Amino acid sequence: MEYRLWSRLKSSQLDGFKFRRQIVLEPYIADFFCASIGLVIEVDGDTHDPEADAVRDANLLRQGFTVLRFTNVDVRDNIDGVLDTILIKARSMPARFTHPPAPSLEREGGL
Repeated sequence: MEYRLWSRLKSSQLDGFKFRRQIVLEPYIADFFCASIGLVIEVDGDTHDPEADAVRDANLLRQGFTVLRFTNVDVRDNIDGVLDTILIKARSMPARFTHPPAPSLEREGGL
């Protein structure tokens, strides 16, 4: 089911938000990640551990990320609803720097 969601997220198809797939966010691997807003998307298969997911989500939250979780059934049976939920959340989140901003010429004495 991850592929089904990926086919709708890749190439900035979701309102220009750039998602990447299988991204390392130490010590985890996120199913999907939008760095510009710090949004992690997880798709839970048939065998997942809700307690481990809660610990993982709490750790990612402490790192400043927001996590949305969906089941395989959600993605299979209601892909448009899943995409709407992701889009509403993404639009509500402030942009964040993925790298520290470059110093301006003024601050560095260049102007």
